[in-house]
Amino acid sequence: MKRHVRKGDTVKVLSGSSKGQTGTVLKVLTSDRPNDERVLVEGVNLRTKRVRATQSNPQGGTINTEVSIHISNVSPVDANGKPTRVRYQTRDDGSKVRVAATTGDVLGPELKKSRD
Repeated sequence: MKRHVRKGDTVKVLSGSSKGQTGTVLKVLTSDRPNDERVLVEGVNLRTKRVRATQSNPQGGTINTEVSIHISNVSPVDANGKPTRVRYQTRDDGSKVRVAATTGDVLGPELKKSRD
């Protein structure tokens, strides 16, 4: 299934407690069910986790970790730093790319290589 977000994209959070924050996609978590498609964004949607003292970590304490966000709540950012929708474009040489709907800029690498 086509997704508007890929690993390494810069995205902006559109809704939720982290609304308005921008970060890089670390991981896209896929599933067969559409309600389970989520993304992990660097530095966004942080939760505090308390860690018990162990031999490897004798001090214990708290750590902040990123929690996944539903894929529909993020949008890729164009060159101007504004969220945009994504269009798919097939070039004359047969390669396929993702294009920002607002500016027409190419987002990320080619999806499908050319027929050379």
